[in-house]
Amino acid sequence: MMLPPPAVPGWASPREHVPDTADAAFMAGAALYALDQLVRSAPPWAGAWRQRLALRCAASACRLSGRSEEEAALRDAWHLRKGDEDPGPGGNVFGAFRQLATRAPEIDAAGLALVVEKLGLRWDDAFGDLPEDFDAAVRNGPAAPFAAAAMMRQVTEVAPSAEPLAWWLGDLMLAAKMRWPRPVPLLMSRAFSPAFRAENGRGKRLKPGEEGFSRALMIGAAEAAADACRLAADIARRAERLQAVSPKLRAKGAGEAIRRLLDDDAVPGTLATKALSRFASRRLFERLTGFDAVQELSGRSSFRLYGL
Repeated sequence: MMLPPPAVPGWASPREHVPDTADAAFMAGAALYALDQLVRSAPPWAGAWRQRLALRCAASACRLSGRSEEEAALRDAWHLRKGDEDPGPGGNVFGAFRQLATRAPEIDAAGLALVVEKLGLRWDDAFGDLPEDFDAAVRNGPAAPFAAAAMMRQVTEVAPSAEPLAWWLGDLMLAAKMRWPRPVPLLMSRAFSPAFRAENGRGKRLKPGEEGFSRALMIGAAEAAADACRLAADIARRAERLQAVSPKLRAKGAGEAIRRLLDDDAVPGTLATKALSRFASRRLFERLTGFDAVQELSGRSSFRLYGL
């Protein structure tokens, strides 16, 4: 049995306005330390955890871009498409954050162009300098949250309309500076937090590069790390239950379904593999739901999606 995921200390989870940047940075450091312990423990359910965080970030990115899709619609767009069919604009935004959760924390020109396209943004020639600047900041830049804030400011100085890309690269920078093998989608999910509101949380939303944004990003990073650790604790409990009931499963190919549940946010109830038919898959997921090892995520009677 694995130890439970670490939790962010209560004092490092800000519940009110934090006016001092040094205090905010101290909170962020403590929260990211707890998250770092979780990342480095590499639990078997880390894939599902990262992808659920990616879904949260994608929903926030859609809101930032003026789109209406929430988490359920984005999940449907991605998981209910046929094969490699285009998941649509919202689904592509989700795809960008899904990719963030699985890649190494580095970027090149081709990779950046693909992310820009998935986020529904227009390429700007000035983006061509970002990969080199990213590498330089990883080698010689400031501490993780400050480096993320600087990278985000640089993106929006080049193209103010490219703020979703700034948040995406902010998480990539955070992971690179923390020396994580893969990023954890975090920061975008807090873009509309009171931490990013001027005038003690009641004013306009702060954008990268604006006065007070770096301090707000420290608070946002602490909040996001605390949320990520709470989500990890919930997923860990379900994963432990899933592994406990797995010996009771008789379906041939059940092991592949379990692996996918541990690796992703959601798995279609119509999953079909070489060893598992769609009919057998449906019965397997119904049984797992009965064991309280997975949850049905769509709320529908058909085209169901299951996850930890």
